[in-house]
Amino acid sequence: MLEFKQSDYDEIRQHGEDTYPHECCGVLLGTMNEEGDHRVVSTTVRCQNTRADRPEDRFYIDPRDLVRIQRQGREQGLDIVGFYHSHPDCPAQWSKTDFAEAHWIGCSYVITRVDKAKATDTNSFWLRGSEEEDKFFEDEKIVFVAAAQQGGVPVSAQAAVPQAEAPNPEK
Repeated sequence: MLEFKQSDYDEIRQHGEDTYPHECCGVLLGTMNEEGDHRVVSTTVRCQNTRADRPEDRFYIDPRDLVRIQRQGREQGLDIVGFYHSHPDCPAQWSKTDFAEAHWIGCSYVITRVDKAKATDTNSFWLRGSEEEDKFFEDEKIVFVAAAQQGGVPVSAQAAVPQAEAPNPEK
């Protein structure tokens, strides 16, 4: 499960709209439970898509940016818990290229469909496995967490985001 504040969720969708017709990309910083099956996003970090040859359907985050973001996160007690990118005018489902280029096992990979500069669907996929040879994506539930202070005690309200259905190749 992947938890977002509504503002962070809205931010990644806005990023996709801002970079349309090119893919946007970024990093999700937060925390993960011991089992690794529950990630909480504390903040999002926009990255520049440095993919010069096909930015409309591919993305690349400069490794120097990843190192910088990881260091900044650790200074705040946060880890990289996932990545996000957009699919301009394509489904919010992982592609063969997304799978081949996903290497951070245990992380979430969030994809937003952006149609004609408007974010429509957002889905998350958890990269599982123990190494590159047995990795696989699993659909992941996105949950919104709105924290409020009530008598000095945080109270969470959760609302699940339904997964967009995969396109039917028969149509």
